Amino acid sequence: MLHPFPPLRTTAFGLSLICLPLIFSVAASAQDGNSPSESRSNLPLHSIIDGVQPMTGIVLWHDHDQVATDAISLEFRYCGYDEVATGPGQWDFSKVEQILDDIASRSHQAILRFRFVYPGKTTTVPAFIRDAADYQETIAKSEGKPTHFCDWSNPALQQFTLDFYTEFAKRYDSDPRIAFVQTGFGLWSEYHIYDGPMELGKTFPAAEYQSKFLRHLDGQFDSLPWMISIDAADDEFTPIAGNDSLLALHFGLFDDSFLSKSHSKWNAKNWAAMGTDRWQRNAGGGEFSYYNRRDQKLALAKSGPNGVSVETSSRDFHVSFMIGNDQPKYQPMARIREAGMAMGYRFRVTQAILSKSNLGTTLELEATNEGVAPLYRDAFFAVGGNRSQQSLGGLLPGETRAFTIENLPGTVTGKDLQIECDAILPDQAIQFFADLK
Repeated sequence: MLHPFPPLRTTAFGLSLICLPLIFSVAASAQDGNSPSESRSNLPLHSIIDGVQPMTGIVLWHDHDQVATDAISLEFRYCGYDEVATGPGQWDFSKVEQILDDIASRSHQAILRFRFVYPGKTTTVPAFIRDAADYQETIAKSEGKPTHFCDWSNPALQQFTLDFYTEFAKRYDSDPRIAFVQTGFGLWSEYHIYDGPMELGKTFPAAEYQSKFLRHLDGQFDSLPWMISIDAADDEFTPIAGNDSLLALHFGLFDDSFLSKSHSKWNAKNWAAMGTDRWQRNAGGGEFSYYNRRDQKLALAKSGPNGVSVETSSRDFHVSFMIGNDQPKYQPMARIREAGMAMGYRFRVTQAILSKSNLGTTLELEATNEGVAPLYRDAFFAVGGNRSQQSLGGLLPGETRAFTIENLPGTVTGKDLQIECDAILPDQAIQFFADLK
């Protein structure tokens, strides 16, 4: 079962310790009248957020010619199952490793989406299943192109898909090179075959198997956020909407026609059908609509392509990221960075008090989330390797939380306070605002 903010665990990649340095000084100590041995001092803190935060923002595909920019923190790639599976129970993740290392070399994290079906292409079903006598794919037109559709009546394909995610989670659940993994069935793994032969139990998994698949993933991922399309809310072809046990699973949502003209009519209803409070525990993202050229050209315009700005819609749907691979054609990187900074979490320290006593030195903090979504991984304020007892993970927009860091050295300098997060790369930083005079 996925726990949105699991207990701290040490990974092979070590700790991420980078954060924007602060400048503060200790005000004159005043003895606590009730405890003569303790002194409490306000700490003036001054810090800014000047970049897109990890696991948030506008996303470019990994092979975009302008992907090497600090205006983004995330890169997207489709992955085929046959890039990994080499035989029954045989796995070769070298291609995935190459992709992740390449993305991380630019100080970015990956969003991976595994898919079987893509218009105009063969499936990525591994050859040892595809070539079996009892496996029969369907070939039909989708978006005007001859397209191969999986044979979901085949037991070997069903079991392989479960086994794949068991193996993937075993390797990558705590890997800071990956921010999110997306999955599903149908075209682009978007939980539909809107153009082509949609047949439950044949070209699309039967409802019973869909339920089994979702429960299986929920049991595999303890840390890495996994997501399915909002189109999985379709109650004709999927079993999720209205099923309390499936809705209780810890999947996030992605919306691949964000800011479209019909968004309020169709997409918003799908978001709601998956739980109006799902965003409080599980991440939301997607891709700007491709329904027409206007949707892409004006995605980051002041009023968006259809009268709603990306900032407004990101707040309404509590978006952490949005794929916008075409945006460098239409907008400067400064605007892409600005739009990305309006997504996800945004922390502000509102109080900092240093307490000294015979028992040691403690830093007491209060922080609020001024963003539009929580941070979906654990992160901790830290000084000198000592972490706060409380995590920033799950702090909702507008909420304030108290943090305590104990056993500090006698002197705390302006460079000591950081945010540590095991789920980001060593050269990434979670920043925060502070203006305490």
